[in-house]
Amino acid sequence: MNILQINASARREGANSTRVADTVTARLQAAHPGATLTLRDLAITPHPVLDELALGALFTPADQRTPEQAARVALDDALIAEVQAHDTIVLGVPMYNFGVPVQLKNWIDAIARAGVTFRYTDKGPQGLLQGKTVYVALARGGRYRDTAADSQVPYLKTLLGFLGMSDVHFIYAEGLAMGPDAAAAGFAQAEADLDAALA
Repeated sequence: MNILQINASARREGANSTRVADTVTARLQAAHPGATLTLRDLAITPHPVLDELALGALFTPADQRTPEQAARVALDDALIAEVQAHDTIVLGVPMYNFGVPVQLKNWIDAIARAGVTFRYTDKGPQGLLQGKTVYVALARGGRYRDTAADSQVPYLKTLLGFLGMSDVHFIYAEGLAMGPDAAAAGFAQAEADLDAALA
C-alpha cells in the first residue's frame, strides 16, 4: 500500500482535519505493515491558483512554452505524478464557509487535466485515476452530515468519481465548535466511520 496524505487546512498546526487524517493514516499503516507514506501539507507548500497565466501555459504546446510556462506546468505535473504513484489517498478536509478550502481547490485544479487524469469519449467522460481508494477526513464546527447544507460531500464524490476514483469513504468529525462534549462525540463518530470503512 502506497499512501498519499493531503492536508488541506490553512493551519500548519492544530487543524482538526489533519488530526482526523492522521488517525486514518495511522490505522491504515497499522493494518498494512510496510505501507509507504507521502505527506503533502498544502499549508506548508501551497499550490498556486489556476489563473490566466497558468491556463496560458497549459494550453500552449509543450515545445512552444516559455521557461516560465514550462516551470508552471511542471508544478501541476508533479502533483499528478504523485497521485498516479499512490493507490490510497487520504484527504484532510475542513469546512470553510460550506465549501472546501482554496488550498484543496488549487490541488484539485492541478490534478484534473484532460487527456491525463480524465478524457472525453463518445460514451461520455472517463476517469483515468482508477484502482485507488480514497478516505476523506472531514472536520466541521457544526453538524451538516446528510443535510442540504453539506456541499462538500456531493462535490468531492462527483469530482473524485469523474477522475476515476469511485472507492471513496467519508469520515465525519462534526460539532467540533459546539463545546467539549460535542467535539468529543464528533471525534468518536469519526472513529466509528473509520471502523466501518476499514471493516
